[in-house]
Amino acid sequence: QAQLVESGGGLVQPGGSLRLSCSGSIDFSSYTTYWYRQAPGKERELVAAIRSSGRTDYRNSVKGRFSISRDDAQNTVNLQMDRLRPEDSAVYTCEARSEVEHYWGQGTQVTVSF
Repeated sequence: QAQLVESGGGLVQPGGSLRLSCSGSIDFSSYTTYWYRQAPGKERELVAAIRSSGRTDYRNSVKGRFSISRDDAQNTVNLQMDRLRPEDSAVYTCEARSEVEHYWGQGTQVTVSF
């Protein structure tokens, strides 16, 4: 059973950057991979997605600041987060989904604060 592992979270000051990685023993190029986030007391929200074709989508609040990419050689999907804001603080989780399978990671905490 494939398992996804997120890494790269941590504490960063407003305006700073973090790079999250989602790794797993699957061929990400055959899946659509999503990054979600959930802050305490709030609904989980979709942040970004990259399809097997390479097409990317972002929620409006992160457009121009976040970038999702796939590294097929490293078997990872990355989320580069720049110009971070306190409201970006949340647990970030990745999901890989195909027509017949889907896999989740455990999440990584991102905290944006002074």
